[in-house]
Amino acid sequence: MVIPEKGSRRKISWDVVRAGCVTLVMLYHSTTVSVEFHPEIEPRTFTFPWQVGASMLLVVSAYFACVTIGRGTVLRYWWGRLARLLPAFVAGSVLIFLLTRAFHVEGWYLPDVRDLVEHLLMLWHWKPREFEFLDVAHWTVPLQLMGFTAAALLYRSRLGRGNRIVGVLWFALLLPIAQWPIRASDPPEFYRMLADGLGVHRWHLFVAGVVIWLWSARRLRTPHFAAFLGSAMFAQWLHSFEVGPSGTLTPDLGSSACVALGLCLIALVARGPDWDAVIPAAARRPVQWYAGISYGVYLTHQSLGHMVVRGLQDLGMPSSLQTAGMLATGVLLGWGLTRVVEQPAHRYLMRAYDRFATERRPVSGGV
Repeated sequence: MVIPEKGSRRKISWDVVRAGCVTLVMLYHSTTVSVEFHPEIEPRTFTFPWQVGASMLLVVSAYFACVTIGRGTVLRYWWGRLARLLPAFVAGSVLIFLLTRAFHVEGWYLPDVRDLVEHLLMLWHWKPREFEFLDVAHWTVPLQLMGFTAAALLYRSRLGRGNRIVGVLWFALLLPIAQWPIRASDPPEFYRMLADGLGVHRWHLFVAGVVIWLWSARRLRTPHFAAFLGSAMFAQWLHSFEVGPSGTLTPDLGSSACVALGLCLIALVARGPDWDAVIPAAARRPVQWYAGISYGVYLTHQSLGHMVVRGLQDLGMPSSLQTAGMLATGVLLGWGLTRVVEQPAHRYLMRAYDRFATERRPVSGGV
């Protein structure tokens, strides 16, 4: 893989994108998923029915993996990704477990300690009928871990250099498309387990993030980039097919269109000028603050937010205030998780790595 340029100031436009994506995730989960998961929750007066925010966050993660992987050693990069993702995931999962049990809603899922352990092991994609989510939003975490690990391994290998990486990207993009008819036709359980456990149906999102970086760094010509992005959009459309009430496969055209627009927007942000000229100065710090806690918000908003929605409904609050309550809960808990766990744990683990690396580094001396 081509080494990215080092150390430029991050654009405010990236903070807007991250803040916007996590807001779309919360809107979808609060106005659509809440009613689907819990039919006793009344329909929302405003609904956002499109699955787009989490997919775009995966694209952004893949893009910034390319930006940062050349800074320092590959092992330090990989350790840094784990140090950022895992402590907050573990703490957020434990928090959800404790609060779900402490404020259990009658008739809703009540996890036990075994469920917590299985959730922390991230076994849902491999055996979804056996292993419950504590929070369904966490489906992205193992995919990011696999993506960052694959990036580190590729970066160290011959496949990650020169034109070979382009071939790897095409393989990662076309293989899920080619296997889709098998996956969609009720395949043997072993095949389904491998395909879903490895997140094959989401590979196109990571490929999109990488090719957007290559194009923004002018390492990929525009026609070639357009072919990549168009194929990723097609893969997303295939992924959106679900079995409808009549038993036929039906695509989610709205979500597919939103993802396609999101890919184009991220590409323009990556290659275009910063938005500092159009973002008011007074809005910059709030946007940067919100973007900085976006991972914590993502981890904590859904299951606990649904409990807040149900509680506010029982108090007679209108659906708009219920939705606002869920969003506020996500921001508050996400801020706490970021400040108390994610940032301190990341700093501690990176300092520990640097001390370990320094101690192992051979000391050369003159005679």
